[in-house]
Amino acid sequence: MFTSLSLIFSFLLSAVSIHAAPVRRAPSSTDILVFQFAGVLELLETDFYTQALAKFKSSDFTDAGFANVDVPIEIFQGILNDESTHSSVIESAIKSLGAEPLTTCTFDFGNALQDVKTMAATARVVENVGVSAYLGGANLLSDKELLIAAATILTVEARHQALLNVLNDATAIPSSFDMALQPDQVLAIAGKFISGCDLGIPPLPSLAVTNNGTIAPGTQLTFSSTGIPANTTGLTCQMLVGGATAAIALPFDACIVPQINGPVYIFISNSTLGQPLLSDITTQFAGSIVAGPLLTFIDSIPQTLGEVATGGSASSSSSTVDDSATASTTTITPAQATALVQSSDALSNSTVASTTTSTPAQATALVQDAATLSSSTDTSVSNSTTLADSTGSVPQPTASVAAAAIKVLGMSVD
Repeated sequence: MFTSLSLIFSFLLSAVSIHAAPVRRAPSSTDILVFQFAGVLELLETDFYTQALAKFKSSDFTDAGFANVDVPIEIFQGILNDESTHSSVIESAIKSLGAEPLTTCTFDFGNALQDVKTMAATARVVENVGVSAYLGGANLLSDKELLIAAATILTVEARHQALLNVLNDATAIPSSFDMALQPDQVLAIAGKFISGCDLGIPPLPSLAVTNNGTIAPGTQLTFSSTGIPANTTGLTCQMLVGGATAAIALPFDACIVPQINGPVYIFISNSTLGQPLLSDITTQFAGSIVAGPLLTFIDSIPQTLGEVATGGSASSSSSTVDDSATASTTTITPAQATALVQSSDALSNSTVASTTTSTPAQATALVQDAATLSSSTDTSVSNSTTLADSTGSVPQPTASVAAAAIKVLGMSVD
């Protein structure tokens, strides 16, 4: 068992005063909505693993390349037990707060369950998004006891995340930091699986990569989304990785994966509306996002542990960096990212056509060009980390991101 079920259960129930009846808290409506949203995500995860384990047999795991099929089956069964427990405890917690959980949702995973490799890759997405959702929800919870209770689930989801990285023959812990997402950003990824219930949260337009094959350093990405306008002038693709203070912002038509490793959230934003996206969702100018995020994995550094778990068979989502590539990972500052956006025409002229794939060194060089351009720009960028309009003023959000997220939670789905 991956968690001490009795400890989690007793802590959560004590946090919502079930054992102190008839005394009842008066939680905020936002706290309740956050727990209802978390409950739906836990139901999604529970249903996903239930369907997967019901469909796939030992022979399917053998066909997927697992030398010892007991390893993945045991891990998936353990994760299912955890998610089922999380779901039931959150449901009880919501009822104890005087509200009702959202239990009418149905889940359709479509091709995500077509085979074991695809299922394992999708499970990795589900768990990573789950971690990001709990981190984002922490920003909205005002009740400290509920916050701690949610954190006891978050840490377990993070363990699932690491195990699934290993099962996909990738780096178990690719970064020292995880990434938080707002609720509408979570639904841009997970919303396609959910129907039959009103979450009260309009999702951002979903984003998909249209490239075929493995995404690796040097791949030039192309996208599809209902949120992307016909005229893509001024759009940027922004890659957010763990530990970075801001996204790597690249021209929409020259979105080349640099030398990075691990999960990457990719957004499409309108650079004329705000600054490059910050990783801190309390200060992130989310109003500039037109589509996404999508979550992809750049598996450029496989570990021996993953090879042991999979019997040396890499999953469909893994990729390997060419040994000849010597360029190092470059993290750019918001000011450098701004310079890259402002110089998109120049960069586009110097990059390859949209149907080609650059080498990892070329991709990293593109990011390094941004730093060079930033240091050579004196009047248009200076030391600013925001985009200025033609009058020289700097556009800023009109309210805090936290307040905006609370407002979103109270809206109805269109």
